[in-house]
Amino acid sequence: MAPVNVKINRLGGVVCIAVGLCLFLYLFDVPEWFKEEQRISMKELLSVSIELAKRGGDKVWEIRAENTLAGKSKGKTKEGADEMLTRGDLESHKTIVHGLAKAFPGLKVISEEHESQPVDFKRVPEVNKKIPEVEPLSDQSIIAKDVTMWIDPLDATQEYTDDLTQYVTTMVCVAVKGQPTIGVIHKPFLNSGKGETYWGWVGHGQSSSLKKSEESKRDENSPHKIIVSRSHQGQVEKVSRELLGEKAEITAAGGAGYKTLEVITGNSDAYVHITLIKKWDICAGNAIISSLDGKMTTLKGEPIDYSFDSNPKNEDGLLTTLYNHDFYLKRLAPAAHEHKKSSYD
Repeated sequence: MAPVNVKINRLGGVVCIAVGLCLFLYLFDVPEWFKEEQRISMKELLSVSIELAKRGGDKVWEIRAENTLAGKSKGKTKEGADEMLTRGDLESHKTIVHGLAKAFPGLKVISEEHESQPVDFKRVPEVNKKIPEVEPLSDQSIIAKDVTMWIDPLDATQEYTDDLTQYVTTMVCVAVKGQPTIGVIHKPFLNSGKGETYWGWVGHGQSSSLKKSEESKRDENSPHKIIVSRSHQGQVEKVSRELLGEKAEITAAGGAGYKTLEVITGNSDAYVHITLIKKWDICAGNAIISSLDGKMTTLKGEPIDYSFDSNPKNEDGLLTTLYNHDFYLKRLAPAAHEHKKSSYD
């Protein structure tokens, strides 16, 4: 018998495949990832962020108490100061980043620190996704791919090595489509090592530990209280006094998280930074102050993009206020621009 040549119509082949796939899906349970995009509970993510910021803070506190920092320089800042790295940075990083990876596999995370060792997740402790202070809040379900986590496992490392622990924080931030949405700042050295945690979720609420200051009535003799980084106090002090008057009160402090909290409590009117700053230093504070209707922008008045693919360096300065943002922006932005221009000349 002569061989039979069978030609399958292309359309018929597609139909057969489609029918076969439908039959497979009917007969077998369909995995969730096939049905829809992975989603995340923001309440659970907030709970995990709070818990991990505390755990990271515990590591930071323990290593400082043992005086086993093993500090070393990982480079220089633009101002010429050493960028320090300690065991506290690394152990806090592992605690927070590994905990997030176990609780929410596949989540995009950007941390100040890095490591190359493989992780045994069986040894990573489980994290509570439901903590009492968060449970009363209404939840929100977010597509996982829209979320980027920004982690600063130890803010104010230089102050940490100098034993100026009042400035030290651990910070976790949740950005959704590039916007800072949840911020957690933990101060591990308060309350004899028990620490204090501050958090805010834009549109949903804040921790009871956040005491937002009331807007005070200002007369022409009231000094403007400006908080700046210890590393470039002189530069900002000169600019601030020129533009805000000789009565401007300039406070130098370490840590972006610390300085943002000082604005929230009313100890400072504005936090000003005129040089490069990394986004993991500011994302958590940005989310918290936004949840309180304050503002954090560049000195160009632009919001800061925290998308996963964005530049982790913010090179356009920083202004953080709870009130009167436009007032300070109008006065400080031109001078900051001139400073930046002269630094490149």
